[in-house]
Amino acid sequence: MWLINSSVGKKVIMSVTGLALVLFLTFHACMNAVALVSEEGYNAVCEFLGANWYAVVATVGLAALAMIHVVYAFVLSWQNRKARGNSRYAVTSKPEKVEWASQNMLVLGIIVCLGLLLHLFNFWYNMMFAELIGDPLMGGHMASDGYAYICETFSNPVFAVLYIVWLAAIWFHLSHGFWSAMQTLGASGKTWLVRWQKIGIVWTTVVIAIMFVIVLKFAFCGGAC
Repeated sequence: MWLINSSVGKKVIMSVTGLALVLFLTFHACMNAVALVSEEGYNAVCEFLGANWYAVVATVGLAALAMIHVVYAFVLSWQNRKARGNSRYAVTSKPEKVEWASQNMLVLGIIVCLGLLLHLFNFWYNMMFAELIGDPLMGGHMASDGYAYICETFSNPVFAVLYIVWLAAIWFHLSHGFWSAMQTLGASGKTWLVRWQKIGIVWTTVVIAIMFVIVLKFAFCGGAC
């Protein structure tokens, strides 16, 4: 099957899974933005999602998409490295008009994945998983009290810094990956490619800015402001 056996097929799979993760991140940012304006509203969102079947399915789907994206990223990187052979050791100048992010996508992707694991531990493990095993106080708060988890997590300066680094890596990864995915899927015309580049930067900046403000707000003000 060409999707699995060819390099083009692998890039298509990476593009589709990557765009799906972008949509999830957009939803996640919008959901968490509620915490900026209302403690009760955010807890209501957490309680609504909770450990219901659709939340569990969504989490499993997200994990599967992330794993497929990462696996194919490593496979393509290994194939590219193998194809270059000894030439990869040659000293070359940086190509003109090549973004820094495009040359460091694998490293950025690794940072993004490590940050995702940290995020899943801080919130999914202590909230949804706690409900699934019937221990709603496993993380020290009620599983539906997501606001308390945010306050506690980001009041820790170590976690706050790690999240900022993670969000910066996501921005660089997505600002290039968004339009690159669209190009792989056929939006390769000069006019539309430029448009997708701009759309990707604006979209990524808005989504990451929301998450960034959440971290800073609870890192410096807790739940008091």
